[in-house]
Amino acid sequence: MSEPRERLLDPVERFSEILFGLIMVLTFTVSISAAESGRAEVRTMLFGALGCNLAWGIVDGIMYILSALAERGRGLMTLRAVRRAADAAQARRIIGDALPPVVTSILEPEALERIRAGLLRLPEPPARPGLTKDDLLGALAVCILVFLSTLPVVIPFIFMGDAMRALRVSNGIAIVMLYLTGHSLGRYAGYRAWMVGLSMVFIGVVLVAITMALGG
Repeated sequence: MSEPRERLLDPVERFSEILFGLIMVLTFTVSISAAESGRAEVRTMLFGALGCNLAWGIVDGIMYILSALAERGRGLMTLRAVRRAADAAQARRIIGDALPPVVTSILEPEALERIRAGLLRLPEPPARPGLTKDDLLGALAVCILVFLSTLPVVIPFIFMGDAMRALRVSNGIAIVMLYLTGHSLGRYAGYRAWMVGLSMVFIGVVLVAITMALGG
């Protein structure tokens, strides 16, 4: 029986990318004057929103790869530091510093020593971190999430001839998506899901206003 495949993106990363995509597309949709805009203006807005989110999805994907390389490089540095430590006590301190404080606080010296011994038994690490298939898949997932979060918000403008009605439906979809994103994040983090959902709607509106005020 094969082991379950680890998810490419953790929940917080997924929520962050969806929220980012929503903020970006909303800066386009809320800036258009539905009462005065014709089909040409709406079409320009649609291409702008889709193109912008695609571009930022690519940028976010590249940043994901750089972050993965930096984190892996930091791990290699910790491993080398443990192996080059002057004594076992120093190596245990290095390991403790690399772990989350809540984990270090409950680990006995014997547990840290077992970790140290296990690290010493590992084969010689590469000189520098390299890319893996999961890094590339994770970057692709980031790009797709940012881009796909655009589609539900712009779809009303594609299928509805009345720009004013399309704008209202689009804003309603965006509010629902913001709430559901916050609700899921709240459940994951152990907070009141409905409260985080409402907070996410408020935060989303504020971020859109700030982005537009700054010329975004």
